[in-house]
Amino acid sequence: MDFDAEIIRALQEDGRASIRSLALRVRQPRAAVAARLRAMIDDRTVRVVAAVDPAFLGQHVLGHVSVRVFGAADPVAQRLREMSETVFVSAVGGTHDLVTEIRVGSMPELSDLLARIRAIPGVIEINTIIYSTVIKGFFVSDYHGDVTLDATDEGLIEQLQTDGRQSFRALGDAVRLSPSAVATRVQRLIDAGVIKISAVEARGLAHRQLSMGVGMTLEDDAAVVEALQRGRGVDFAARTVGRFDLVATLVEPSAGDLFASLERLRALPGVTSIEAWLHLAVVKEDYARTLRAPLPA
Repeated sequence: MDFDAEIIRALQEDGRASIRSLALRVRQPRAAVAARLRAMIDDRTVRVVAAVDPAFLGQHVLGHVSVRVFGAADPVAQRLREMSETVFVSAVGGTHDLVTEIRVGSMPELSDLLARIRAIPGVIEINTIIYSTVIKGFFVSDYHGDVTLDATDEGLIEQLQTDGRQSFRALGDAVRLSPSAVATRVQRLIDAGVIKISAVEARGLAHRQLSMGVGMTLEDDAAVVEALQRGRGVDFAARTVGRFDLVATLVEPSAGDLFASLERLRALPGVTSIEAWLHLAVVKEDYARTLRAPLPA
């Protein structure tokens, strides 16, 4: 068993899982699990953070933009990284050179964003797909609506976006509440789907995990959706509108494991064709968003 991978997987499901529950899951002593988690956090192998659900923020259009460039890809990647609408930017190997996940409030905002991406020097082509339904996503929490936040809630969210495993005592010190009051507020935010606290793992050729994006054309998605929801190496999956019917992100420790996952998807009933791209270097993965309006200049 890969204990690091099991710890990270547990934290993706519940970023505030206790050391005791993590130790039970991986069947290791609590002291060993605590030390290993601290080491992974310290060397940035993993970050545990809170993200606000896109629907709560009014971000009703989520999508995936593939970019082809002329010349070096990194200058274009850095421009994409600077855009507030991008939450994920990666250099990839495949038909395109870069991919980015974007979140905006409306279709007119999407049109404006795509125009700005096309205008970046070096961009020669973009291809856009829209997520119609997120099937699996550690930072999409299914906001239920009708939740009002006060300044204390906003302060807690900002703290958790920096470190999702801060103790209730530390959070209480930051917002001037008792640990028990903080615990109640944090649980309310989680239960209402306002936030999701999960783990972000460093991925790419320089890290312990490899990541691959997959776009699928389908005749029927029932078997594929079930497989992706159950798949241990599936970080993200969504039904889409565009050149694919469904996209997913696969994460595995080796190229051989990625290939095996891809072969399992190809063998599922209803799959017509698959296109894949390997994430070579993740330039941005940041789901934190401010809840307060910016001050006037």
